[in-house]
Amino acid sequence: MSGEKSRSRSAGLDRAADRREALSDAGENPTPRAGRAVRPSSAVLSASRRSAARSNPGERESISQFGTTLLSNGQTRFRLWAPAQQSVSLAFEAGDLLPMQRSPDGWFATDASCPPGALYRYRLADGMLVPDPASRFQPADVHGPSSVIDPESYAWRNTAWRGRPWREAVLYELHAGLLGGFAGVARELPRLRDLGITAVELMPVSDFPGRHNWGYDGVLPYAPDAAYGTPDDLKALVDAAHDHGLMMFLDVVYNHFGPDGNYLHAYAPQFFRDDHKTPWGPAIDFRRPEVRAFFTQNVLMWLMDYRFDGLRFDAVHAIEDQSWVDEMAATVRAAIDPARHVHLVLEHHNDASHLERDVDAQWNDDGHNVLHVLLTGEDSGYYADYADRPADKLARCLAEGWVYQGERSDYLDAPRGSPSINLPSTAHVLFLQNHDQIGNRALGERLTVLTEPKALEAAIALLLLSPQIPLLFMGEETASRSPFLFFTDHGPELAAAVREGRRNEFARFADFADPAKRARIPDPNAPTTFQASLPLPDPEQGTARRELYRTLIALRLREIAPHLDGAHGLGARAIGPKAVLAQWALGGRLSRDAGNVVLTIATNLDAAPVPLEPPAGRLLFANAAPQPGILPGHCTVAFLDPSR
Repeated sequence: MSGEKSRSRSAGLDRAADRREALSDAGENPTPRAGRAVRPSSAVLSASRRSAARSNPGERESISQFGTTLLSNGQTRFRLWAPAQQSVSLAFEAGDLLPMQRSPDGWFATDASCPPGALYRYRLADGMLVPDPASRFQPADVHGPSSVIDPESYAWRNTAWRGRPWREAVLYELHAGLLGGFAGVARELPRLRDLGITAVELMPVSDFPGRHNWGYDGVLPYAPDAAYGTPDDLKALVDAAHDHGLMMFLDVVYNHFGPDGNYLHAYAPQFFRDDHKTPWGPAIDFRRPEVRAFFTQNVLMWLMDYRFDGLRFDAVHAIEDQSWVDEMAATVRAAIDPARHVHLVLEHHNDASHLERDVDAQWNDDGHNVLHVLLTGEDSGYYADYADRPADKLARCLAEGWVYQGERSDYLDAPRGSPSINLPSTAHVLFLQNHDQIGNRALGERLTVLTEPKALEAAIALLLLSPQIPLLFMGEETASRSPFLFFTDHGPELAAAVREGRRNEFARFADFADPAKRARIPDPNAPTTFQASLPLPDPEQGTARRELYRTLIALRLREIAPHLDGAHGLGARAIGPKAVLAQWALGGRLSRDAGNVVLTIATNLDAAPVPLEPPAGRLLFANAAPQPGILPGHCTVAFLDPSR
C-alpha cells in the first residue's frame, strides 16, 4: 500500500456523516453539553463556594455539611444525619462523651475542642458505637474509630496546575494496593510519563474492610483506605503526578455500599430504598436530598480538597434516580474554577443524555466487547450480543460511538442504549482491557494469553490512534501474562460466602460445570490471589510491546490529539471478516469537505490479507509492511489528510 497522497474515497463511508448532517440541518446540535440545562444543587454549591473563597483567613469550613468541620475558634463541629435515632452522643476514644443536639429533620450536631488526629465515634441510643459515615480517615479500618482530619494540612507545591484538556487524555488504570499504596504509585509516575501516559486513574480507594480489595466494597466514601496511606499521602501522590504533567483520576462508587462495615442501616435506613435492589444489595435512595448532597459533596471533596483532575463513576446505570447524575455534574461545573480542566466519566449502559450536558465521556463497553470477540472468538455471556457480523459492529462503534443505540440486547433481554451518532468521538473511552474485563473472568486471563500477539498489536494500534479516548490497564504495556484476579480480605464467615458465591457464579458456564473445575477458581480471600495479580513484564515480548505503546502514544499526541475537539466519524464499513475501514473528521466540522483534517484507519485483526485501495493522505503508521492494494493480516494502518 502506498503512502502517497490520493484523492480516492472509499464508497460506503458516508453513512454516518450523512446522518449527522441531516440531524444538524434539522436543528440538532452535535456538540456535547447541548441538552436541557440542569440546575446545580444550591445547598452544596453554597457550601463549596464558601470553602473555595476562603474570604475570611480564619475560616476553615469544609465543603461538607457531613462529618467534621474545623472552625475558626479552634473547635471542631461534628454533624451526623441519623433520622432513625432520637439521641446520639459524640464518643471520643480518649473517654469523653458529649451529647449532640437533634434537629427536627434528623440532623445531630455538636462542637468540641479537639485537635486533628483525635479519634471518635458516634454512640447511638442503644449504646452501639459507629464510625462517622463521612469519616476522612480510618486508621484502624472500617469498624474502628474515625480520625479528625485537617483538610488544609497538606502544603501543595503545584498551586498553578490547571490540568490538561480532555483531547490529550491517555488513561492508565491501576490498582494502588498492588503497587504498594500511594507512595508506590508515586514511584511509578516517571515510568508512566516516559511511556506517554497523560492521566493515571486509580481504582477506588475509599475505605474497605481488610488489607486489600478491588475497592468496590468500600463503605466510607470520604476516607482513603489506610492500607494505602494517609489523606496527606494521597495528596502527595496527586501533587507528584502534577509535577510530571500527569492528570490524576479516581474511580468512585456511588451505586452501593460494601457488605462489611456499613452501619447506615442502624441510624439512617432512609438512605436506602425498600422497593429496589442492585446486584450488590439495597439500592441507595437518591430521591432524598440528604443522600444526593452526601454524594455530591463527596465528589467536590475529591476534586477540590484532593485536586483530582477527573472522576470515573462506577456503574451509574444502577442508580435508580438518574437526575442526580446531571444535578451533580452541573454542581461540579458551577463550583469548580472554570480555568481548571476537570473531567467526569461514567460507566453506563449507553445513555447519551448525560453526555449532552455536563459529563465528558462514558466507558465504551460496546467497543471493548466487539474487539474482544474479534480477537478471541469468544461468544458466551454478553459477548453473544457481538458475535454476529462483528466487523460490521466494530465499524458502527468507530463511526458512531456505540454498537447498541436502542436495539434489543439478547443478553439483557431488553433494549440497550440510545443514539450516539451526534456525540463527538471523544465522548467515548475505548479500551482493550480493564479491571472488570480481566478480573471478572474466572481465572483473570489477560488478552496476552487469549489471542495472537500480532493480532493484539494491530488492535493496540487501533486503540491508540482512533479519536476515542484510550485507556490502558496496568501491565498491558509490558505484555504481562500475569492474571488480574478478584481479591478481598474479609473475615472468615464472609470470606467463605464470597469464595463459594464466586465459584457458583461460573457454574452455568460449560468450562466450570464440573464442581472439581470450579474448585480451581482462585479463592478471593487467599493472600496468594492478591500476590498473583501483580503484573510482571513478559520476559520475551515486554520490551518490544512497551516500545510499541510509546511510539503510538507519541504519534497520537503529536499528530491526532491537537485536532480532536469536536471530532466525528465520517463513516466506517467492514472490508473483511475481521477488518474495518473508518474515517473521522478532526476539527469539529460536520462535512468531509468543510475544511477538516481527515483521519483514516484500516485495521485487520485476521491473519489473512484483505483488499484495500490506498486511502488519501500521509501514512502515519503501519505495523506491517504496506502492499499495493492490500491490507496485510494482523495490520493496522493510519493516514492523515490535512488538505481538506
